[in-house]
Amino acid sequence: MKREFQLTQDGSHTLFVPELNEHYHSTHGAVREAIHVYINAGLRQCANDDIHLLEIGFGTGLNAFLTLLESEKIDKRIIYTSLELYPISLEEAEKLNYAAHIFPDRAADFLQLHEVEWGRCVEMNNRFSLLKLNGDVTNQEVLTSLGTFDVIYFDAFAPEKQPKMWSKEVFESLLSICNPDAVLTTYCAKGVIRRLLQEVGFVVERLQGPPGKREMLRGRG
Repeated sequence: MKREFQLTQDGSHTLFVPELNEHYHSTHGAVREAIHVYINAGLRQCANDDIHLLEIGFGTGLNAFLTLLESEKIDKRIIYTSLELYPISLEEAEKLNYAAHIFPDRAADFLQLHEVEWGRCVEMNNRFSLLKLNGDVTNQEVLTSLGTFDVIYFDAFAPEKQPKMWSKEVFESLLSICNPDAVLTTYCAKGVIRRLLQEVGFVVERLQGPPGKREMLRGRG
């Protein structure tokens, strides 16, 4: 899959996929979007001391990187599982500017996230462990084999680009692996996605979106 580097409005990189005519992040600010949607509306809403977190779409590693940094600020332990079917290369990761220009003292930590062997859980610090899995979220057996989770970052490409990833079956499978009071967050605010989440059993909130986007969705299991 061909990918092009582009700067977003907050100065951070995103990747653009010409084949899909799709960006990995908001062009209004990749880091701002990730913090708003996944850290503030997702991770920070979980009161557990030990948080089992599932990310759908490792992508550039930005959400994992921000969660690693957040783990150092809060007195919680995060076990982070990320499911990705099309990983970027280490060479591509080295060109991303999240560490070099946004968090200049953390470049080694960002690259270490990409260097972690796929399929092996690695403790990055005493509060953050990472397990990257090369798998397909539409495969129910893959999802149900992962265990249960307190927080889900749903960060797939847009529904019109990858409709199978936004199906009723996928959301049913995700709900089945949610612990009580689990939180699912996504940048997507489309009415059809909100109704699907509600139909399978999530309690859904429409929240203010990140810069450039009016709304986002948060579901509670």
